[in-house]
Amino acid sequence: MIPLDQVLRPELIFVEDFGASKKKVLQTLAERLSQTLSGVSDVELFDQLIARERLGSTGIGLGVAIPHCRLVGLEKPTAALVLLTNPIDFEAIDKNPVDLVFALVVPIDATDEHLQLLAMVVEKVNDPASLALIRQCPSATALYDQFVGAPN
Repeated sequence: MIPLDQVLRPELIFVEDFGASKKKVLQTLAERLSQTLSGVSDVELFDQLIARERLGSTGIGLGVAIPHCRLVGLEKPTAALVLLTNPIDFEAIDKNPVDLVFALVVPIDATDEHLQLLAMVVEKVNDPASLALIRQCPSATALYDQFVGAPN
């Protein structure tokens, strides 16, 4: 199993406002993630994230969304984590606004890693104490340390 600190790098952690809509948040995520991926355009990544959302919202409830997709040409999984300063409607399963977004992009053939990473993140955010600590992070550095270092 791939440890979160090998997928989620400190430069892809954000505590800020990414926009007022799900589409804008996904677009900003695609822009930020694509800057760290060779051979992947922000448009291609955004299109894949939107295509996945069309299958059903990745807003899993409790104010958390886990947009994800697979990409041709990607060598290893990568992720971004955003604590939104202004929660948005993400069409989550529980209808609550989302303020924590974990975006995951994996190689096209990384099915097992994809599912394992999603399960790891879901387990982390399903713990109310862990989720409360994550939401209290005042900075990207604190958010990274809490998310990667907090026990599962």
